[in-house]
Amino acid sequence: MASTTHETHFTPTTTSSDWHALAQQVLSGTPLDQQQAMQILTSPDDEILDLMSAAFRIRKQYFGKTVQLYFLMNAKSGLCPEDCSYCSQSKDSAAEIPKYNILSQDKLLDGAKIAAERNAKTYCIVISARAPSERELAAVETIVPHIKEQYDLKICACLGLLSDDQAQRLSDAGVDRVNHNLNTSEANYKNICTTHSYQDRMDTLHAVRRAGMEICSGGIIGMGEQNQDVIDMAFALRDLEADSIPLNFLNAIEGTQLQTINTLTPQYCLKALAMYRFANPTTELRIAGGRELHLSSLQPLGLYAANSIFVGDYLTTAGQAPDADYQMIKDLGFEVTRNIE
Repeated sequence: MASTTHETHFTPTTTSSDWHALAQQVLSGTPLDQQQAMQILTSPDDEILDLMSAAFRIRKQYFGKTVQLYFLMNAKSGLCPEDCSYCSQSKDSAAEIPKYNILSQDKLLDGAKIAAERNAKTYCIVISARAPSERELAAVETIVPHIKEQYDLKICACLGLLSDDQAQRLSDAGVDRVNHNLNTSEANYKNICTTHSYQDRMDTLHAVRRAGMEICSGGIIGMGEQNQDVIDMAFALRDLEADSIPLNFLNAIEGTQLQTINTLTPQYCLKALAMYRFANPTTELRIAGGRELHLSSLQPLGLYAANSIFVGDYLTTAGQAPDADYQMIKDLGFEVTRNIE
């Protein structure tokens, strides 16, 4: 008898959703649509385990039980002229954070050593800036070959807005991918930043792609946006064919414009992770900043949808101890991989 798997459709119900039918639909090649995405985000909390089980079917198909680790280096802290309302490093932030110009080559190498010791696959070099200065760009160009030679790490650079020329220089230096988050939907962007536009960010991502590098782009959930904004960002990242999606959950840092925002629950965070997995089935999905705060004791469930986490601290906030991450991964029956494709 001929298989009819490709004809499986997900039919919404008023009581219990067949998330596994939706997973089969996605695995059979029919993309998630906006209505289905909304149903995931608004599903009853009682269906979390069924939803994560279905998300895991997709994750397992493309990533098995592996977990990729990333290590983040805040190579330049504060001193940023942008007004991003969520960021402790913005010009409008009163948060008490370290402020320094780009780190020395030795310190950047020291960070790479830690990344390798923690079994990370990718070393992320991040600066706070609208765009890199010539000095900052040259510093990254100079250090990347040494890091790759000594520690065999993939390099992800997050340097702000990039021109075609700057992106090409990073590619020529050996940078594998550039992180530049969309952060939210196009419609909501003006509510979180006014010193640059959503289109500026899109232009940078297109420059990254033209230079032959991978796109790492995600966003932040919990900034007062609507469900539709969360969905629109997921679909925009799908259209961009992002290679890696870091999904952050707002850590409302005292001194930032969003310091009073606290709307997330662990269940909603899991639904968002599941929706991003359904929407972007073959894309690396990383649980990024805020996972310890907002997923809390439900953190392990997040890895049934995501296949990557940061190990160590974030830009200006502390992360979970690496040993706790390793134990969590082991307890799940997963394994860390440094397989560099």
